[in-house]
Amino acid sequence: MKVVFAGTPEAALPSLDNLISSQHEVMAVITQPPAKSGRGRELRRSPVHELALSRGIDVLHPESVREIDSILRALQPNAIPVVAYGQLIPETMLDIPEHGWINLHFSLLPQWRGAAPVQHSIWHGDSITGATTFRIDKGMDTGPILGHVTHTIDPRDTSGVLLASLADTGSHLLRQTLDALEAGIIRPIPQQHDLATFAPKISKSDSRIDWASPALEIDRRIRAMTPTPGAWTRIVDGEIDTSMSIAPVLINREILLDPGVISLVDKRVMVGSATYALELTQVKPAGKKFMDATDWLRGLRGLSTEVVRLS
Repeated sequence: MKVVFAGTPEAALPSLDNLISSQHEVMAVITQPPAKSGRGRELRRSPVHELALSRGIDVLHPESVREIDSILRALQPNAIPVVAYGQLIPETMLDIPEHGWINLHFSLLPQWRGAAPVQHSIWHGDSITGATTFRIDKGMDTGPILGHVTHTIDPRDTSGVLLASLADTGSHLLRQTLDALEAGIIRPIPQQHDLATFAPKISKSDSRIDWASPALEIDRRIRAMTPTPGAWTRIVDGEIDTSMSIAPVLINREILLDPGVISLVDKRVMVGSATYALELTQVKPAGKKFMDATDWLRGLRGLSTEVVRLS
């Protein structure tokens, strides 16, 4: 079938690449407009934009998707697959493709509807997640389900690792969904709205570590916020009052420390929580790159124990 692909970040690349290599014809790509990034604040195209250009596919990058209503109606795509595009589709445009706008969502809907399903699944301790294809309607991730695939969450997965896995497996699900739509052998299944849970966009306060929480909860929060937006904490000790980012930690059930208190144990940097201690592996002081936690501690105060308290 003829499709127009809508997507923006790196997580959408496996799906676009899969569709380009399929029997379906990718007529054009819709993506977010170039945005300023990096220290030089230079305009950069999205990953999807770059891939489409490298494959000779026309790219549409409107500030508002409403701007290309007439273009899409002229193209007459059979379906518009969507993977993390970044804009809501106006209800007036949902009827443009005969098979609809087909969204690939990185959760098992109706679980974790919203902008950050992968982060919330790890943060809340899920052991199973997956990807879902559904037809977009006027609600937020509420349309009828076309297909899904399950995926086990490893206890050490970060959101970055999990998203990469789901992006890959989800790309095959999206292609199979379009195959089934073209063959007329798929039956949309309404979602059970009473079972819905929600995954709103992560805020800066969400990614701050509360050392008074149990160790397991802290571990989940850090892994959920890695690599973006990044888990962070504050260093408070005398004149020191600044923030730093924290890489995934290791739980040590043999060491107990008061919440937030740091101690050097056998050349390992430990910090207390409401339950067990957590071993810091990599930290990123404000304005610097990630570094070994032991090196950071040496540079901060030498080798004394209970050097600073994290808050």
